Amino acid sequence: MTDTPPLPDGYEISTDPARIDAERVHRWLAGDAYWALGRTREKHDRAVEGSLNFGVYDTLSGEQVAYARIITDRATFAWLCDVYVDPSVRGKGLGTALVAAVREELRPYGLRRIALATHDAHEVYARLGFRPLEQPDQWMALVDE
Repeated sequence: MTDTPPLPDGYEISTDPARIDAERVHRWLAGDAYWALGRTREKHDRAVEGSLNFGVYDTLSGEQVAYARIITDRATFAWLCDVYVDPSVRGKGLGTALVAAVREELRPYGLRRIALATHDAHEVYARLGFRPLEQPDQWMALVDE
C-alpha cells in the first residue's frame, strides 16, 4: 500500500456526523457532481444517514470544504462514493488526503475489497493503491434507469 499523504496545514478531517453541512454537501452533489445531479434532498439525507461520512474542514472558519461517504459492513466490503472537493480549494491535495484517511479508517476492519466508480479521477485513486478490476466481467449491477 502507498504512503499516506499528509493533510495540508489549515485543514482537518472528521467523521463526526454532527459536523456534516448537509445542505452544502447536497448542493455540491446535486448541482455539480455528474454522478448525483438532481439527487433530491430527501434521498441525500437517507444516503448520509446510512453511511460512514467524512468531512474536511477549514480549521480557522470551521467551514466544510470536502466530503466523502462510505457504505460498508465493516467486515468484508466497502463502497467509497460521493467524494467531492469544493472548487475553491481544489489542487491542494485535499481529495487525496481525504481518500487516504478513508483508507486508513477502514484498514483495521481487514476488508477484502474497497470499491469505487469514477469517470475522471483515476490518477487520484491510483496514487492511493486503487486499481482497475482484474476481472470486471465478474461484476454486475442492477441499475434503475
